[in-house]
Amino acid sequence: MPLLVEGRRVRLPQSAGDLVRAHPPLEERARLLRGQSVQQVGPQGLLYVQQRELAVTSPKDGSVSILGSDDATTCHIVVLRHTGNGATCLTHCDGSDTRAEVPLIMSSIKSFSDHAQCGRLEVHLVGGFSDDRQLSQKLTHQLLSEFDRQEEDIHLVTLCVTELNDREENENHFPIIYGIAVNIKTAEIYRASFPDRGPEEALRAARALTGGPMISIYDAEAEHLRLGPYSWVPFPHADFWLQQDDEQILENLSTSPLAEPPHFVEHIRSTLMFLKKHPSPTSALFPGNKALLYKKNEGGLWEKISSPGS
Repeated sequence: MPLLVEGRRVRLPQSAGDLVRAHPPLEERARLLRGQSVQQVGPQGLLYVQQRELAVTSPKDGSVSILGSDDATTCHIVVLRHTGNGATCLTHCDGSDTRAEVPLIMSSIKSFSDHAQCGRLEVHLVGGFSDDRQLSQKLTHQLLSEFDRQEEDIHLVTLCVTELNDREENENHFPIIYGIAVNIKTAEIYRASFPDRGPEEALRAARALTGGPMISIYDAEAEHLRLGPYSWVPFPHADFWLQQDDEQILENLSTSPLAEPPHFVEHIRSTLMFLKKHPSPTSALFPGNKALLYKKNEGGLWEKISSPGS
């Protein structure tokens, strides 16, 4: 019996707006989340999740206390949490392969969950807006449908997506919430931005831009961030795109040109520069073809540690 709201099976398909109107507690929670001011989250204790990445951990984690992601325009940020043991997964979905990604999110939480213990699975969906191409609407529908398809009961607790996360200005539409964080210890979910998106921001962005699938980036048992080794084919016409003006990059490399945050073009340019320098990943990026491992130091910041077996 899959997706539930207030203990009742969700009737699908229906729009996010219709769904919250049928369930006032969902509407109230979305309203409260939209009304929050944005908290700037520093790097201490933070695990930042990029597009097409997921991370899962629990309150037992001595290194990571906050999971977060932002820069979601048409993308959705998904938090799945087991209330019994506090295991929490956060992921940044872009609609590239939702049918494969939701089971990945589910299995990441199940790896923590002892089925004998009490508690339930709760899901929170945030992001998207009323974009012209209806990409947000499509992703909302995909995520609700896929969670509804799972065998386990999943309780929909937060739905602040698409038309519920939309504001209009001069006849243009924008998301209200671009980013959220979740406190692993308290389960609080709040609006957030992240000045520090490391480590290896350009490497991780390059993997996503070249079409890499959703992957898990964190080993909660070892408390290690584990990146790679990745492979990708050279990005077509990187030189050409680097010569284009900001407007061309926005128009052609964004799903929602008018709604992107101010740093979007700079981020794309730095990622293209990285891909120009590294058209395919080599031993320079992954010495010995081994993963890059990072661990939090005593100050709560990521520090590179030697690759396994080296």
